[in-house]
Amino acid sequence: MANILVVDDELGIRDLLFEILNDEGHNVELAENAAEARAARQRARPDLVLLDIWMPDTDGVTLLKEWSAAGLLSMPVVMMSGHATIDTAVDATRIGAFAFLEKPITLQKLLKAVEQGLARESARRAAASVVPPASHLSTVVTTVGESSLVPTAPQTAVVETGPQSTQSFDLDRPLRDARDGFEKAYFEFHLAMENGSMTRVAEKTGLERTHLYRKLKQLGVDLSRGRRSTV
Repeated sequence: MANILVVDDELGIRDLLFEILNDEGHNVELAENAAEARAARQRARPDLVLLDIWMPDTDGVTLLKEWSAAGLLSMPVVMMSGHATIDTAVDATRIGAFAFLEKPITLQKLLKAVEQGLARESARRAAASVVPPASHLSTVVTTVGESSLVPTAPQTAVVETGPQSTQSFDLDRPLRDARDGFEKAYFEFHLAMENGSMTRVAEKTGLERTHLYRKLKQLGVDLSRGRRSTV
């Protein structure tokens, strides 16, 4: 059982997520805007937050930045949107979001994201009791979809690109180059997780197949490596 905060301005979506997560045995608190979300976060830190991007007062990405800047982003946050672009999803992930769900959200994807987020949080808490104090660590990057903490060099990020591989890239370079490196790792990760299926990767990342293919070629992703396919 976990404490989950759902932030969405649409009553129907809030009620639906409440019913699903409550049936799974979780304690669910609802917020319809950023102000209510701030108050809920201040009262007690949730184990996981489901955060809508498009809200009337303060959008979800702005709230995510606010929590990150204030040191309050200490729980997994799963972003939700039916209109966000891939750039928005990448930006949210860069800020600190754990995952991104495209609306309408399927039950399977919702429960998988919640399960993985809570597993990561459980592992983080367990690791916090045995790792050295934060002052002795350079930079800690959490890998999306896995429950692990990876201490790295100050100018290097480590991103998982498949079930059994990771990719490191230098952050001490122009923003555009760093972004391209991140996006390449992002797509390689999903290609590996979906066994190379372009159709499933397109569905998961919210891109049309033709746009996805052009993006992969632009980033220099090796489509012939492993079990890449165009199914």
